[in-house]
Amino acid sequence: MIRLGARRLDRLVAVGAHCDDIAIGAGGTLLTTCLARPGIRVDALVLSGGGTEREAEERAALTAFCPGADLRLTVLKLPDGRLPAYWEEAKSAVEELRARTEPDLVLAPRTDDAHQDHRGLARLLPTAFRDHLVLGYEIVKWDGDLGRPSAYQPLLPETAERKVRLLQEHYPSQRHRPWYDREAFLGLARIRGIECHARYAEAFDVTKLTLDLGE
Repeated sequence: MIRLGARRLDRLVAVGAHCDDIAIGAGGTLLTTCLARPGIRVDALVLSGGGTEREAEERAALTAFCPGADLRLTVLKLPDGRLPAYWEEAKSAVEELRARTEPDLVLAPRTDDAHQDHRGLARLLPTAFRDHLVLGYEIVKWDGDLGRPSAYQPLLPETAERKVRLLQEHYPSQRHRPWYDREAFLGLARIRGIECHARYAEAFDVTKLTLDLGE
């Protein structure tokens, strides 16, 4: 397996349609990155849940998932499940996020995600972050929309376990859901780990990648 290095990672953007999307899709990657780079700036945007218990959950969770980071989180109040009807508001939020940061990496939903909110947000990202590496995270769900990812972040076993523990600890409003459990999260991480010769991993889609192999 070829591993290509990247430039210094000082700023990261993470976006989600709903509170818990970022943590479910890329919580292990956030933990890995923030632990390795104390002080990294993380600009996070969540489109729905503002002003509810979900916002409080998200703020506590992302603080835990980004240890030692300069975390700047915005949680908006767009209605859950209605992003297509609030396209202009979502687009403005993404453009405002872009105006205040120049990230080295963007974590976002997959463009092929079956949920209309996830998919819509993913398709907005390239309109604002045109020259950035965008990794599309995956969220397991009833729709059965998991695909064949093209990028992997291996996770240490303790990181994978920590991710699951934080998900259970910080999102009590989601514990009743049949898919929200340890087996689902670790099971997918184990499968993605097999695919990249690791014990556990998170996987991502990459729609465009520019290489600089001259040095």
